[in-house]
Formats: sequence, structure tokens, C-alpha cells
Amino acid sequence: MRIQHWQDVASLLVGVWLVVSPFALGFAGAAVWLSIALGLGVILFAVEAFVIPSYLEEWGEMLLGLALVLVPWTVGYEQVSATVSSLLSGILVILLAGWELMTDREFTTWWHDRWHHPAG
Repeated sequence: MRIQHWQDVASLLVGVWLVVSPFALGFAGAAVWLSIALGLGVILFAVEAFVIPSYLEEWGEMLLGLALVLVPWTVGYEQVSATVSSLLSGILVILLAGWELMTDREFTTWWHDRWHHPAG
């Protein structure tokens, strides 16, 4: 197990926050279970990045981040604290995953080879 990007550690911490936040902030209803489930997903993708490093888990984190941003309004969170926690955590997960993609040598090489062909 090797840490290649500090963003994976930061994502892991955001995932832990998402699991703990319902108890720390006193969520109720669907916000509790959705925060825990999405937080566990973020944790699993972060740990997967330590065990089998590739750029693919960042796409999964981005999808989870998008779900975190959208779920307060699609499900209808009652508590403002649940909405703010989900929204900020989702934005942070998306930014960390995007940042890692832009600095990952394997991904940037793939992107360049795939989309930057000389004309001719």
C-alpha cells in the first residue's frame, strides 16, 4: 500500500467526516443514511487508490461528489446543517479528484495520446 497523491488522503478524511457528521451535527431522516453511504463510498475509493493506484477511482469520486451536491435537493434534507455538509463535502471531493487527475502522470499521458493528435 502506497500513497501516491495527497488528495487521496484528503478524500479519505472527507469520507470519514461524512460518516461521522450525522452524529456530530445531529442529522435526522434520510440525511443520516445517505451521508453515511456516500461517505463510505468516498472512503472505499480513497483506500482503493492506495491499494491499486490508477486514475479511474477519481471518476468514481467525482460521481459521488456530484451525488453529494445534488442529494439534499433531490431527497429534500430538512436540516440546513445536513445540506451544507453534503454540499461542501461534495464540492471538495470533486475538486480533489479533479486536481488529482490533472496532476496524475498516467491520466495526463492517456489524455494527451487520446485527444491531441497532430492534424494530417
